[in-house]
Amino acid sequence: MNPTDVYLDHRELLFAIVYGLLGSVADTEDVLQETWLAWSARSARAQSGTPITHPKAYLVRVAVNQALARQDAIRRRRETYVGPWLPEPLVTEAGADAGLLHAESLSLALLVVLETLTPLERAVFVLHEVFGYPQAEIATMLDRSPAAVRQLAHRAREHVRARRPRRPADARLRHALTERFVAALRDGDVTAFLELLAPDVTLWTDGGGKARAVPRPVSGRDRVARVLAGIATRYPGRFTVRYRPVNGELSLLLEADDTPFGVMVLDLDAGAPAPIREVYTITNPDKMRLPSG
Repeated sequence: MNPTDVYLDHRELLFAIVYGLLGSVADTEDVLQETWLAWSARSARAQSGTPITHPKAYLVRVAVNQALARQDAIRRRRETYVGPWLPEPLVTEAGADAGLLHAESLSLALLVVLETLTPLERAVFVLHEVFGYPQAEIATMLDRSPAAVRQLAHRAREHVRARRPRRPADARLRHALTERFVAALRDGDVTAFLELLAPDVTLWTDGGGKARAVPRPVSGRDRVARVLAGIATRYPGRFTVRYRPVNGELSLLLEADDTPFGVMVLDLDAGAPAPIREVYTITNPDKMRLPSG
């Protein structure tokens, strides 16, 4: 098999891993381009020298380390970002095959939590917990000792468990709760929101300085309910909601005059009386990559 075919066979996996590390499609594509260049050069040398015995392992190692090398530049860029930064949502058509994206494991809510880990903790968590790589293999990828990787994995796992609900909603419950949320959103019904929102709920809005957005996170049931109820008021008679999978979970595409202006994702704790813990809204047009058709 020629080098291009080998790379293309593994590209979907590489995209999923790097997206899990960076939360940005543009940065992920840049890393994959760098990975391809490294793979192409190494393949050319292999034709007259040492062959590549494990192409998949080589490609993953290059991609992961290229992603880690970009972290400083990404951090500096986000220091000047206008308002809260949220990961870029992967919006798909209903019934689309998520394939190796492991979309349910890379939910937007999980990616938000992963932003609070160190780059190495995040790499170990994504590789081990999401993609099932053995810790010994991860140690080789990252050029760290197995003991160091075990410690990184423990810290990352404990941190994520502390931040994520232990009772995720199944598909049927998520659909029912989302429908109730949409009804409240369309009607601007504060009372209905108060029944759905957790007492310590937080609303995050990422406009990137390029679209209308709440400049800082809004916390507390009453405040978030009022902000959400105001959306219908701002778009009277022109506001519609479409259900779309976002990172594998049923979420909302917001439209005005048939033009998408935002993606809204609910983070649910199915065991709580008021199950909505976080509301993530992305209105930055640079992150509104929608499937054609």
